[in-house]
Amino acid sequence: MERPLIAVLLVAGLLIGTGVGSAYTRARRGWADYQTVKKSVPGARKTAWLLIRAVTTKVGVIALLLIGAVAYAAVGSDDETAGPAPTPSVTPSERTGR
Repeated sequence: MERPLIAVLLVAGLLIGTGVGSAYTRARRGWADYQTVKKSVPGARKTAWLLIRAVTTKVGVIALLLIGAVAYAAVGSDDETAGPAPTPSVTPSERTGR
């Protein structure tokens, strides 16, 4: 009766060992991935701030252009203050009637 009991215990030990070993492997890999990402965070943070700065600058320039366009439109054109347009001069061919 000892042989079947030893065989069952061996199979149970192999199954439990396989489960524990794969869990340990996953945990080690997860820890290694975490450390890799943790080291890359400062660089990613710097890149994010640079992108935010670039977008903010572009939005600021566009806003200034829009404010300038609105101010120009509010002032109006110079047509009312301009004098009368010059009349076309008569060319010599029109004088002779040709």
